[in-house]
Amino acid sequence: MSEIGKFEHALRARRESGGKILVPYITGGLGDDWIETLHAVAAAGADGIEIGIPFSDPVMDGPTIQEANDRALSSGATPQSILAAVRESDIEIPLAVMTYYNIAFRAGDTRFATDLADAGISACILPDLPLEETGSWTDAADAAGIETILLAAPTAPDERLPRICERSRGFVYGVGLLGITGVRSSLATSAMDIATRLKAVTDKPVLVGVGVGTPEQAVEVSTVADGVVVGSAIVNRMLSNAGPEGVGELVAEFRAALDAG
Repeated sequence: MSEIGKFEHALRARRESGGKILVPYITGGLGDDWIETLHAVAAAGADGIEIGIPFSDPVMDGPTIQEANDRALSSGATPQSILAAVRESDIEIPLAVMTYYNIAFRAGDTRFATDLADAGISACILPDLPLEETGSWTDAADAAGIETILLAAPTAPDERLPRICERSRGFVYGVGLLGITGVRSSLATSAMDIATRLKAVTDKPVLVGVGVGTPEQAVEVSTVADGVVVGSAIVNRMLSNAGPEGVGELVAEFRAALDAG
């Protein structure tokens, strides 16, 4: 699948209009109103939404998203229930799923990719699946029309980055810092560095996530990157019982800051 998919098309459209891209992360199954939260986030100006499918051992995620995972799982959320809810949600912007490869593997690559497509999902992020081991998954994803978004770590050697960018669909996910997800008091220098290195080797949208927790940090890294993925700050707002309106207000703050530049 070399043609541009729905997720990448939306991100390129924002970039080509002169804007910066905003992709919030929402934990699927967190609370009875999480689908309403998706609608609020879309209405607040997100270009796409990353939906986390909770997993019991989320190695990339810090305390905030781990707590969200635990709450969602304890309330009975499953990959099937989350996708079923998304299928009925009629969200107008493109959606990506982020989860761990164990979930795809247990379902079977072809079935999982097909289930995503049937639910109206456009893209998928499997952060623990390294480039060299993507073959079975990406074959199934390509066949189902699912864009596989790959991550580029700050420690990736220069010769590896073009291969990651070549295989990635939707966008290239620049990991802003070493370590787990979470809100930090300042933007890590590694976030600017990975954005600069990726922009030098690809024309695909480059978004930075992990360690981008405030509108000011989003604006700073977007002076180099095409935009940001915002996770823990959004999920923290969900955990605080702010409701869909409160989450939408936070996303609107990020949108306004990025638009103001």
